[in-house]
Amino acid sequence: MKNPITSKFYRLQSVILLSVTALILSGCGGGDAELKTCLQTTSTGGVSVGSGLPGDPAIPEKSSGYKLGNKVVNSGSYMAVTANPRATQAGCEVLSAGGTAADAAVAIQMVLGLVEPQSSGLGGGAFALYYKASTKQVLSYDGRETAPAAATENYLRHISDTNQTNPLPNLGNSFASTRASGRSIGTPGAVKMLELVHQEHGQKSWETLFDPAIQLATNGFGISGRMADAIAGARNDLLRDPDAAAYFLNADSSPKALGTIIKNPEYAQTLSSIAKGGANAFYTGPIAQSIVNKIKVTSSGGANPVAITPGLTELSDLANYRAIKREPVCTTYRTYWVCGMGPPSSGGIAVAQSLGILENFDLSASLYLPTVVNAEGGKPSIGAVHLISESQRLAYADRNKYVADTDFVPLPGNGVSSMVAKDYLKARAGLISATRSMGTAQAGVFPTSQPLGISATEGKGTTHMSIVDKYGNALVMTTTIESGMGSFHFTRGFLLNNQLTDFSFDPSDSSGLIANRIAPLKRPRSSMAPTLVFSKASDGSRGDFVMATGSPGGASIIQFVVKTLVSALDWKLDAQQATSMVNFGAGNSVTTGVGGEHPSIDVTNSGLNDPLLAGLRSLGHTVSFAAQSSGVSTIIRSPAANTGIPVLWGGADPRREGLALGDSPR
Repeated sequence: MKNPITSKFYRLQSVILLSVTALILSGCGGGDAELKTCLQTTSTGGVSVGSGLPGDPAIPEKSSGYKLGNKVVNSGSYMAVTANPRATQAGCEVLSAGGTAADAAVAIQMVLGLVEPQSSGLGGGAFALYYKASTKQVLSYDGRETAPAAATENYLRHISDTNQTNPLPNLGNSFASTRASGRSIGTPGAVKMLELVHQEHGQKSWETLFDPAIQLATNGFGISGRMADAIAGARNDLLRDPDAAAYFLNADSSPKALGTIIKNPEYAQTLSSIAKGGANAFYTGPIAQSIVNKIKVTSSGGANPVAITPGLTELSDLANYRAIKREPVCTTYRTYWVCGMGPPSSGGIAVAQSLGILENFDLSASLYLPTVVNAEGGKPSIGAVHLISESQRLAYADRNKYVADTDFVPLPGNGVSSMVAKDYLKARAGLISATRSMGTAQAGVFPTSQPLGISATEGKGTTHMSIVDKYGNALVMTTTIESGMGSFHFTRGFLLNNQLTDFSFDPSDSSGLIANRIAPLKRPRSSMAPTLVFSKASDGSRGDFVMATGSPGGASIIQFVVKTLVSALDWKLDAQQATSMVNFGAGNSVTTGVGGEHPSIDVTNSGLNDPLLAGLRSLGHTVSFAAQSSGVSTIIRSPAANTGIPVLWGGADPRREGLALGDSPR
């Protein structure tokens, strides 16, 4: 039973916070009438996020594997979809006040770093695509973390050249040990990237965009189910860092629980500094020094201290960090153009390759159509899961061998154009059998291929946002601190990433050097796949904006995004159905995953009662029906049925705490 005094306090606190945020944003040009549009629609009407009233999605609920009943959200001119209701609300209010998608992204990330600290934040990195409607440009921004200048090829696996043991603390395996050491921490890139995006596309004052998160950090918020689960799961690791323990744990070292009101005044101070001083306040001065000091800790402290191997990051690594504008990966798929992120992310290439292979098959044929379509997206057919998984095996084979930071290791052939070439992908499609899974695929061969090793590692502590503003601009941004709770190193109110564990620990294998090996100032490979879709114009060029999507999920992001794209573009599901659809796909292994968290999948009797799982096994797939924690956020622009006027439709993944909000529907 809820404590009535605590509940009353929480509701009052939330109402005060909402009012403060409204006043702040109305000062940016939005009035109360506009702000009322950012409401969660319930059976009893609209409810403001943070109001504490029945139906408020920000009231902490226990985390679940799949939340039934998410409905597609309709909006007339702008929309934000994120993995947390409070972050969505902050972004929607910026849009309501006349802000651009770039403005909204800044406000959203600052709130996400507070309410979803296990997934992203100031101490991590990000990739973003921005569609500038006035010029019809698609722009790509790289805010990926970098290895320190002092990193060596053995930085992740050896304490030093003379002490060839794993970094400390000794947690029983090399990944866990390195992750918890200072060696896993890359120079954060998210703040620098957001400043660059805002400088080029923002309209609102940089400083005011931090206000919602500052107020929330100061006044407090109730810990959500996913955050509570993350704290409980990482308790022993958080205990090694006194600052992390003081924030996430109670005085008796127990994890702070669901619904606990938590405040973060240090985070508010950090945000205030960045708001006033720009990204420079993060990358130089006291904040930068705190980051370096934390990376260099050599002991956990406390009554029973354990040794921790420090990282070699210096103040110069932060001061010299630069966000980079890169060429997006854009290719056609049937009657659409699909644009994604290029290296150092593998996401854009792998999604493009999967779709390019699938383009050689008619996914609208009855063999491939979902067997069930309902409010939860439905259930894919055996044929579709088989075909799409096989296409992904081929794409991952190329990813694992060839894709890395192209500032250090070039792609084969003529680069991206060779890897997504139609004739190459048609030949790859010819390797797929209709009657038997290939199991493990071989990477393709290109004219200038060199002997390279294979690396497939990647963590899963990530989140995603999709935003469309009233000017027609769209932003998709996937942002991360790598594994859940990152490196467990905490300073000035935020966690530091463990992004460098996305590099291969070994510089080579029996086949040759590994493209994704670590090097000084190199950026680790990612699978983040923020994606924009456009219609194909009559002359074949890129036409109008159609769709924005993306997801967290480590290397599985590619699978989640491909599933969502096929569901929307080939099977014509709406934004929520495409997002909710059963997760399925494969990396380059014999195992094909089908998300057992979905209500359409029968996991009883070891999955033997489910025709989809049985059918895949009959085709030679080793099937896993473990729950899959995607976090897809989707916006689709399509005509309203009653007027024919293009409107926005949003869907948030029921596997997380996400929410879609916008203005009044047309």
